[in-house]
Amino acid sequence: MENKKPFVYFLCTGNSCRSQIADGYLKALGGDQYEVKSAGLEAHGLNPRAVATMKEDGIDISNHTSDVIDIEILGRADYIITLCGHADEHCPVVRNDKAQRWHWGFDDPAKATGTEEEITAKFREVRDSIKSRIEQFVTEDKTSS
Repeated sequence: MENKKPFVYFLCTGNSCRSQIADGYLKALGGDQYEVKSAGLEAHGLNPRAVATMKEDGIDISNHTSDVIDIEILGRADYIITLCGHADEHCPVVRNDKAQRWHWGFDDPAKATGTEEEITAKFREVRDSIKSRIEQFVTEDKTSS
């Protein structure tokens, strides 16, 4: 019998920035050891700044789609990870006793204001924070399995 890959479902409000960045990093840093999907309470479309910021770090998320949470997919998840307070508070409660549900809060870079440089700096800051958390997740998950 084949070992099933752990399935990680990243959730955010709009599935345009933070969940997409987390999705991209886990696919890149976790190799093929995870099944990874991301979704939002709503689908706001893929944020072009998130795509550009990830490309700076060598990861292409330009083919990702912005999707709404699917209850069936949610029910299959081994890890349900929310990346914003709004999603954490409003995510549907599901009958999924096997899933570990975590909240990793990050600022929404799409709400950044200021000059182009300041907005880009905020996207980089959030990207780097998410990357660091994903690296920690991959390391801890390997040591616990």
